[in-house]
Formats: sequence, structure tokens, C-alpha cells
Amino acid sequence: MTRPAPVNDIDESTLKVKEPKKAAAGIPAVKIALERGIEQAGVARTARSLLRINQRGGFDCPGCAWPESITGPRKPAEFCENGAKAVAEENTKRTVTPEFWARHSIEELATKTEYWLGQQGRITEPVIIREGETHYSPISWADAFSLIGERIRATTPDRCVFYTSGRTANETAFMYQLFARSLGTNNLPDCSNMCHESSGSALNPTIGIGKGTVSLEDIHHSELIFVVGQNPGTNHPRMLSALKECKDNGGTIVAVNPLPETGLMAFKDPQSVDGLVRGGTKLADEFLQIKVGGDLALFQALGHLLLEEEDRAPGTVVDKAFIEANTDGFEDYVAARRHIDWTETEKATGLSRLDIAKVAGLLAKSKATIICWALGLTQQPHSVDTLREIINLLLLQGNFGKPGAGACPVRGHSNVQGDRTMGIWEKPKEWLLAALDKEFGITSPREHGVDSTEAIDAFAEGKVDVFVSMGGNFALANSETEALEAGMQKAGLTVHISTKPNRSHVVHGKTSLILPTLGRTDRDDKHPNGAQFLSVEDSMSVIRSTQGRLEPVSEHLLAEPVIIARMAQATFGDDHPVDWRAMAEDYDVVRDHISRVLPGFEDFNTRIRNKSGFVLPNPPRDTRSFATDIGKGRFTVSPLEYLEAPEGHLILQTLRSHDQYNTTFYGLDDRYRGISNGRRVVMVHPDDLAELGFADRDLVDVISTFKGTERRADAFRLVAYPTARGCAAAYFPEANALVHRDLVARESNTPGFKAMTVRFIPHEEKQLS
Repeated sequence: MTRPAPVNDIDESTLKVKEPKKAAAGIPAVKIALERGIEQAGVARTARSLLRINQRGGFDCPGCAWPESITGPRKPAEFCENGAKAVAEENTKRTVTPEFWARHSIEELATKTEYWLGQQGRITEPVIIREGETHYSPISWADAFSLIGERIRATTPDRCVFYTSGRTANETAFMYQLFARSLGTNNLPDCSNMCHESSGSALNPTIGIGKGTVSLEDIHHSELIFVVGQNPGTNHPRMLSALKECKDNGGTIVAVNPLPETGLMAFKDPQSVDGLVRGGTKLADEFLQIKVGGDLALFQALGHLLLEEEDRAPGTVVDKAFIEANTDGFEDYVAARRHIDWTETEKATGLSRLDIAKVAGLLAKSKATIICWALGLTQQPHSVDTLREIINLLLLQGNFGKPGAGACPVRGHSNVQGDRTMGIWEKPKEWLLAALDKEFGITSPREHGVDSTEAIDAFAEGKVDVFVSMGGNFALANSETEALEAGMQKAGLTVHISTKPNRSHVVHGKTSLILPTLGRTDRDDKHPNGAQFLSVEDSMSVIRSTQGRLEPVSEHLLAEPVIIARMAQATFGDDHPVDWRAMAEDYDVVRDHISRVLPGFEDFNTRIRNKSGFVLPNPPRDTRSFATDIGKGRFTVSPLEYLEAPEGHLILQTLRSHDQYNTTFYGLDDRYRGISNGRRVVMVHPDDLAELGFADRDLVDVISTFKGTERRADAFRLVAYPTARGCAAAYFPEANALVHRDLVARESNTPGFKAMTVRFIPHEEKQLS
């Protein structure tokens, strides 16, 4: 039976803490996945969607970007627990109607948590709130688009900002960036700015591509896989199946993480007898519990030890033939890594020299190594240098362009990689702009736009007249929460293209529109030529189709490409070189344009109809070549850098709970960590709690310090947890308020969500006057 939306909000006083789980997935994952689907959407709707998720001819999971097999068969249940939860959130029969907005004022909604807002259901009609009003109220689509066009024409392009969520499909993203550039701005911040921007900043100059260089089959057949700064058991659980297959084929796995995440330790495959009735498969052969921010020191130490081993046994470790033919900068790298300060390295990493040497031995023997990473490495001041050091290790042993080897940045959100491929970027390359101009007869702007972090300043300085958010929840996704929310309320018009209520709708501009859109699972058939499909790109550069088949919850929903086209028509009128109507009516028209603009998409409309999709070119993987400015892979040299906390402080990182995807909360049960019914918690090693003079479950205010300034987040519960010493962890986005606007990764400008220096003070309840 379906359940109604919750009336009560989170009650942090009911927090429960148990022992962390020993293995991920298994029967509990199956049970919870089905329960969540049925309580949101009922039996029939849940069954119809789960049977099509990630299947050939079906729809792509709206959760993570982990790939499916291209050539082999797919499992009947080609989804994980959290994928099923993501689908349940979209399939829900709960609806947010005009009556909801009439009942709840902005003042009231501002007191609600993101969990409560998201659980209310799917938005059914467009709504507006004007300056001075207290409630959203209905507006027709025609009037909404007319208002958008009027406000855009009344300002200048540089005062318009177009944000993109990773959920956006390829065709939508292409039209969206075309709209912005037709208008005359590159203000195209996106969620990549806040997650894997550091990966692109490190990979493009060193290997000539900002994406991973491996396939799913490489994961299965690798000799050695590093999983670094990553929690696959929660954030992309189907990766556990791939790691298990690697183990079954004789591979070795090394986990590097500040927390002993359950998914890295053992996996109970719910689609196998062993996973259902036995103890499952041990995944990590070695676990390096590293300090937050110590990974650069670790990879430098590993490089040093590999060179030492090569000296002892020449020709057994370093692939000199590959290096001489394909790389540059090797001699400088060798000179830099010849010597190492082990005292400093152990301090930086929290690891012993013996533990590092043991893993170096595995690396020296491996002939096919993959290094995987996620946000644990990308959200620190020295993130780009850390990732370059990973590339050094891979180049050193020739781990590009051979089976089972390569770099693997694991993207979080489905199609976040595809959005960048389609041109969603504030710093576009000249070749892209020239191709757009030639194809459409426009003149694209050449001046760089604002990224997600720079948008905070633009809001604060009153430089945003129109803000359009294609999905997402910008207010809670970024740093400096309090300042960002205040800044967003200065904007003249905010436009949110959304499926469900979220915090950004509450901290809106002077005028705000919410435009309800179709989701991945919804049927998109209001077109002259019938039902349409879209495409996405996974973490391994595979382009595949996605098509929903469920009846939308409201007849008033529009597809995202249609919304973009109608905004453009309302802005530009009929006298514009781009035929927006044709693209909105038939997505094949969009794909034809893409095929002429973007390399690798030739004959797009034919190839996308292959039910397994197609793979984009990838020179390091395909031909062991590197499209850098020098035509070679580049070794780099970076100084040792790590995060240090002064006395009385810890280094805090943010992370997701198991019942969460980005700013969407499926529930309140972080099952693997044993934490439930609350989110305002800080996980701290018991010894650190004792040294700081606190006890388990103390209620504290958290103070972050950065360059002499402080940020504060009140009423967090301390939880004794086996984190790395000197480190702490709290949930995103509750702890985002602690991230100073200027605490960012150099070069990528990614917020330092894994780099906060914090202290605790006892929380005192504010007395009512």
C-alpha cells in the first residue's frame, strides 16, 4: 500500500546509533528497495519501472552514472537499492498541487527540512510567487514563458545565469547551452563544478581528456584496483558487483578511505545464492585508513617506492618503452621522487611506512592497474595535484590503452558527464563555439562565464537578474549556505525546472517560477511524431538511449526540451536563426545538430538506436595516445601538501548517508554506518572525543575556521565512530554552511567539502525572550 506524505519533520532527538554493518547489500537491500517503491508508487507502478531500469530499450537510472554491459547479457534486476529508491522518488503517487501551495506559506516552508519538502511528492502545475506575496499560486505555461522572455530581454546576458543538474539528458543539455550562448552568455555553472571539476582540471593537461580511460570489462579483468576517496556501497552500489567480478577473476582490491565504509569491506550480492544466504565476498584485500587530505603524500610515496624497486630489479616495474614513446617530463618526476621524508609522509597520511610499502609491493607486481576515485579526492585545496600524482603512477607503469588498466574517476550523478560533453561549461573551448556558430548561424560569446562558486559572489553582489535552474537544488548543493541563500533572494527572477519541492524554491528571487517537468520514468508522447526518447552518457563514455513509459502524475507536465524551446521562443521571438520548435517537436532534430557539432557523434540518430548504444572515442584507451598540447602524456611534479588542524581542531569532510542522493533524502536510515532518525551528526574517533573533552552524543555547535574567519552550524550530535584520527565526518548538505566561499581547490575552484578545519563548543539552547 502507498503511504501519504509525512506530516511531521525530522526529530533529531530520536537519533539512534548502532554498530556499523559488516557487509553491504544482501537480503536487507532487496527488502528495503521494494518497500520504498511500494510505499511511494504502489505495486504495479513499481514493478513496471524496476523491470525496465537500465535495460536495453528501457530508461537510465536517475541515480548514479555507473555503466551497464555493452556486449554481454544484463541481469533481470539491473539496479541497486539506491537506484530503486531514486526511481521510487520519481514514480511516487504523492502530488504537490495548487492546494499544497495555498496551505503552506513561504514562511512556514522555510522552517521545513529538505527531507520533508522532497517527500511531499511531484509538482503538478506551474506556480509563481511575486514580490511581496506570501504563497506560490498557479500560473499558466503561456504566462510563465512570457514572463521569462520579458525579464531576460529587460536585462543583459551577463546578468543571466543558467545552472544545470547532472540529471539533465544530452539533448536537453545541448539545447540549454545553445539557448544561453544564443543569448550571449557562458554563465553555465553546473554540478560538475562542485564534484569532479578537479578531475577534469588534472586529466586534460596530463592525458588530453577529462574523462576516465577504462571500460566496465576493464574493471572485471584488472589485476589490481585502487578505490580511493569513494564509498561505492552507498553512492554507486552496482560498482560492488563489478569489484566482485574482479575478485572472482583473481584481482586484488586496495581501499583507501578515512572511514571503513561497509561497501568497501564485504559485499552480499543479492542476485546470487552466496550473497543471499552466506557471508558474501570480501572486497578489500588491503584497507589504508588515510587521513583526510593525505592522499597526495601517499601517491608520492608509492611513486618513490616503485622507482626504488625498479632500481633493484631493472625492467620489472617501470614501462620505459611506453614512457619513451608516449610521455614527457619523466626525468623531472624521477628527480623529485628519488627522496622522501618518511616522517612527514606518515604524519600527512596517518599510515605507517610498512603499510604503504606493502601496497607498493602489490602495485609493483601488477601488470594491469586501475585507480578509481570520487569526491574524497576532488574537494580539497590540493586536489588537482593529488590527481596528477595518480596519473604519474599510471604513466609510470604504462597503465593506459591495455586491458584492465587506466584512470577511473567515478562520476556521481547520471549524465553529469554527458552534460559536459554537450557543452555545459562556463569555459568553453573555441572549437565548440566555432562549431555552434557554423551550425546555427549565431555568434557565441567568447568571454568565460561564472562557475558554481563564482555564482555565489554574483548573487551576493546583486549581479543576477535572472537565474534558471535546470533541475537540481543550488541553494543546498553549494558552499556558504547562509550567504548563498541570502544572495539568491536578491535575484530579480528565479526559475526552477523541477519535479519536486526543494530548498531553492523557498529561498527564491523577488519573483519565482517553479516549472514542473517530466522525469526519466515518465512517458514523453505529446509530440506530432509520437513518443520521444533521450540519451545519456555513463562514467565510461557509453552513450545510450533512455525512454520512460509510465503515465505522468499530471497532464500539466512538460518535457525539459520543450520547456527550453518555449523559453527561447518567448525570449527571441520568431526572428531567430535557431528553429527551436523543430527541436522540441522531434528530438531527432536535436541529435542531427549534435552529430554535426560534436566529434564522436557522427550518425548519432542511427547509432543511438542500437540498444546497447555506442562508445565515444577515447585516445588514451583506444590508441595509447594523448591529445595534450604536446601530443604526449605528461608527468608532473607537485610539492608535498596535506591538511593540518591546529590543537583543539579536527579536519571535517562531508559525505552522504545511505538514504540519500545528493540533496535528495529517501529516508533517515544510514544503515551501513548504524545511524538512523537524524542527520545533524558529526562522526569522530572516540580517542579524539576524549582528547577534546567531549563524550559520545554530546550536543555541540560546530565552528569552522578559514584564514581568520569563522562559519557556524548549530546543534550537531557527536557520534563516536572509527574515523581516521584527527578527522571527522558530517552529512552533506547540513554541514555545507561551514565551507567558506574561498576554501576551494586550486585551478578547479571546487568547494572544499573535504577540507574544513573545525572545533566544537557545547550547544546552549537559545532562551525565548
